[in-house]
Amino acid sequence: MKLRHAAVLFLIPLVLVGCRKRRPAEPGPQTDTTTVVTDDTGAREDSIRLADERRAEEERLERERRAREGAAASAREVLTEIVFFEYDSDEIQGDAEERLRLKAAVLRDNPGVRIRIDGHADQRGSTEYNLALAQRRAEAVAAFLENYGISASRFHTISYGEERPLVEGDDEEAYARNRRAEFSITGGSVVNVPAEIQG
Repeated sequence: MKLRHAAVLFLIPLVLVGCRKRRPAEPGPQTDTTTVVTDDTGAREDSIRLADERRAEEERLERERRAREGAAASAREVLTEIVFFEYDSDEIQGDAEERLRLKAAVLRDNPGVRIRIDGHADQRGSTEYNLALAQRRAEAVAAFLENYGISASRFHTISYGEERPLVEGDDEEAYARNRRAEFSITGGSVVNVPAEIQG
């Protein structure tokens, strides 16, 4: 009997295991590894493309900013370029006219800018005569700019006569460099660049 009992006891667990219903495995989230890799690669490519586009746009804006700054610097140079005169003369002619037209264009496009016009003379003649001649030169420049539509309230003139030579010397070359009108920006900022100056 003992053997029979042992056999029954041995068979009970086997029967129980065999009778037990197996549940089908619960499906987990299905992942298609091909799709995941493709989607991940696509997202990475999109991210790289967007970063490249952003960088290209930033570089374009930086180039434009530098170009504007360069153009504004050129316009400031135009405003401060010296105008020269003939001996004992306050007449504006030739190259001086062209420079003053460009100055007028810059001033017209930048209505907040104000300038000072300094008249100068070479050392020949008396101090009083040279002060008067230098003043006439500065006023001739002012009148020229007014004729191009620039309000007289945007500039003022001053005469230095022979007091501030650009070049020291007693020869015609030095004299020619000292017969001049100089320009200083006294107010406002040059931000707009007229078409005449743009390259």
